[in-house]
Amino acid sequence: MCTAVNYKTKDHYFGRSLDYEYSYHETVTITPRNYPFHFRKAGKMDNHYAMIGMAFVVEDYPLYYDAVNEKGLAMAGLNFPGNADYKEEEEGKDNVASFEFIPWVLGQCADLDEARRLLTRMNLVNIGFSSELPPSPLHWIISDREGSLTVESVKEGLNVYENPVGVLTNNPPFDMQMFHLNHYMGLSTEPMENHFSKELPMEAYSRGMGALGLPGDLSSASRFVKVAFTKMNAISGDSESESISQFFHILGSVAQQRGCVHLGEGQYEITIYSSCCNTDKGVYYYTTYENSQITAVDMHHEDLDGSGLTNYPLVEGQHIFMQN
Repeated sequence: MCTAVNYKTKDHYFGRSLDYEYSYHETVTITPRNYPFHFRKAGKMDNHYAMIGMAFVVEDYPLYYDAVNEKGLAMAGLNFPGNADYKEEEEGKDNVASFEFIPWVLGQCADLDEARRLLTRMNLVNIGFSSELPPSPLHWIISDREGSLTVESVKEGLNVYENPVGVLTNNPPFDMQMFHLNHYMGLSTEPMENHFSKELPMEAYSRGMGALGLPGDLSSASRFVKVAFTKMNAISGDSESESISQFFHILGSVAQQRGCVHLGEGQYEITIYSSCCNTDKGVYYYTTYENSQITAVDMHHEDLDGSGLTNYPLVEGQHIFMQN
């Protein structure tokens, strides 16, 4: 399961956590402007916006989990089992496979307005990358500094939602997640007041009691509420250090620790990586489960007019600064 967040201070930041039981040896991957994308049903894209993100690279093809293009448009795919429904090819539509969706959008859209127009022609088709890599059941968040969209291909068709909270987790579908927030409208960052009864001398005995009832479990529905509350109330300075630090604290509010989500046969879901990309500067920051030190890759330090992928393996193993 996963969590994605859109956040803005002086600059715009976008990132996600990937929660799973094992890694596919993903890498921070930069796709330059002249890398040729061959789409299964939508032709070839020889020239496009450059992008950086986390990808599983197979046969020199970047299967992006999340990415940001050079214009600042960001996108992430999150697990959506039991609800994602991909279609047959349809004439007059842009027939794109789920594994192609991120480069299809980020390759040609500079902002959300352009993405909205592109999505009116979208048909997500039921095609896997290979027999070993069938279609993953996903839904997506697309963001720029002005807002976010959620895209879900379900049995009824393609749903495109405005996403005012700028967060996404997994199930249930996004409209149900948003309705679920109504249950928590009484939460507050302020000290709790006694509304129970004027006749009872109740007092707040601890800080933070205004948020009593905020979910703390690791289900996707609870993580949506928890990260939405945290993100919507987060306060950060405008510096790069303050901004990325706060972003990782927001994602950390729903981090998964090994042992807390047992999947059977000795397997546990953990937060494999967390990412935060400054979409204005094209710098992709990340941490991993075993390495809480923030590592950064700057897409503008590479040749963005090239035609080959650049891959940076994740820095694993805890890095500790010894002060004495």
